[in-house]
Amino acid sequence: MTTPLTQQHCVPCEGGTLPLPREEAFRLAAEANHWTLADDATSISREFTFKDFVEALAWINRVGALAESEGHHPDIHWWWNKIKLELSTHAIGGLSNNDFILAAKINQL
Repeated sequence: MTTPLTQQHCVPCEGGTLPLPREEAFRLAAEANHWTLADDATSISREFTFKDFVEALAWINRVGALAESEGHHPDIHWWWNKIKLELSTHAIGGLSNNDFILAAKINQL
């Protein structure tokens, strides 16, 4: 049995690591509920809506603390009460397990 994404931890990508194949990205996207796989399978994203600016800011700070603890960081797009997170492993030009691990953990916030 595979360990759930929420119980795994991000690991640094080594030089020469290849992005996940499209099929594996689709499989992992199904485990990271509510995240959308980009058409080119190089990133995943999810949008969140909050009551107001203050609630959105508090949540971004929680995401930031989680991302820092995992050593893997999302791109954050923020409008007053809406946030869009995008995950991709820039060092390899595509998706790694880290992206799906962090997505699953963000879902728990």
